[in-house]
Amino acid sequence: MVPDDLWGRIEPLLPVRQRRPRHPGRLPLDDRGCLQGILFVLHTGFQWEWLPQELGFGSGMTCWRRLRDRHEAGVWDRLHQVLLTELHRAGKLDWSRAVIDGSHHQARRGGPKPGRARSTVPGPARSTTSSPTQAAPGSPSP
Repeated sequence: MVPDDLWGRIEPLLPVRQRRPRHPGRLPLDDRGCLQGILFVLHTGFQWEWLPQELGFGSGMTCWRRLRDRHEAGVWDRLHQVLLTELHRAGKLDWSRAVIDGSHHQARRGGPKPGRARSTVPGPARSTTSSPTQAAPGSPSP
């Protein structure tokens, strides 16, 4: 599912996991198999916990944790940059149709501040909490 050339771009971006010599535990699932599990779930819409172990991707929760950990480590953002750079060098990007929003690039200093909105009414509205009210006939007065 993950071609060798793509895996060759992804593997150097992955953080190296340190083994704990005193408490080694189980050997971790290989990163490529886990990535294939992640892509399988994202492509098919399977729930993580329903990922079939028979496919060799490991458990769905392991794949989900790796997805989360790789996101927190910035792996996906770096991979995105690597792929964009390669496509740009190959002349395969059409930047005329590019869209940018705040989810990818943060506005420095918050961008321009909006001006104060002008009022369209002649004065402030009357308060409804302090207006004098008359008690209904036959009800006790406040």
